[in-house]
Amino acid sequence: MKYLIVGATGNIGTRVTQRLIARGERPSIFVRNAKKAKALFGAQVDIHVGDLDKAPSSLATALNGANGVFLVSDGPDLDTRDHTVAFAAKSAGIRHLVKLSTLDVHTGVGTGPWHARGEAAVRESGVAFTFIQAAGFMLNALGWSDSIREESVLRTFTGNGKIAFIHPDDIADVTTAVLTTPDYDGQSLVITGPEALSYGEMAATLGRAIGKSIRFEEISDRQAHAGVVAWAGRGPYADALVDIWRAVREGRLATVSDGVMQVIGRKPISFGRWAEENVGAFS
Repeated sequence: MKYLIVGATGNIGTRVTQRLIARGERPSIFVRNAKKAKALFGAQVDIHVGDLDKAPSSLATALNGANGVFLVSDGPDLDTRDHTVAFAAKSAGIRHLVKLSTLDVHTGVGTGPWHARGEAAVRESGVAFTFIQAAGFMLNALGWSDSIREESVLRTFTGNGKIAFIHPDDIADVTTAVLTTPDYDGQSLVITGPEALSYGEMAATLGRAIGKSIRFEEISDRQAHAGVVAWAGRGPYADALVDIWRAVREGRLATVSDGVMQVIGRKPISFGRWAEENVGAFS
């Protein structure tokens, strides 16, 4: 089998590519930056350089000889790229496409509508698919590092609402398993962390990991939006983040699933373990 990873230099794509290499595979990767790809994977992959937005036809060569595709896409127009990849995969005779999506397609929150349109594009292509509908990433907590490191505080307007963040290694392990078997064709797999936690509980967990008390401070929707705009700029991404935080506060994102256990036969990794792995970012 030959696998193509679209989005191979991102957090999840890198992990999936590394897992395929560890299995003895030589995956192909479709990237914009060959230098970054070589730094990550050396000569253990076949690198195809292209741009889905500016030159979608550049994907054809990368798909040649592949059997399965893993697709990571983002942004409010991600459905356009999902459409390009899915239809090209179908035309190339790809057996199976795995798309990293979000469980928020079920709630319409945040980036959920973006991925819902992306899933629809994949279905329309007729290619065999599996959607990995993941909860928010534990990696998102790295965005709290500056205020925790400098002020020992986490500021948010999520209140007592909870969310079951998932470890990136769980996403990668599930994806690799799904990509390399036909057992999940046509399925939408919801995967989450082992328990839903409030931001205050996660702050306390981080405090225990770094050995200091972290204060949890409530802010308003307006303050939260201003904070995002300060580093991400105005636009749909900032709006999506605030929408997600609001949904957490309202108790709409507390889903906990057994998807990780079902696919790879072990419990998902706890937020406590992630905190211990990332002590350096917060201290």
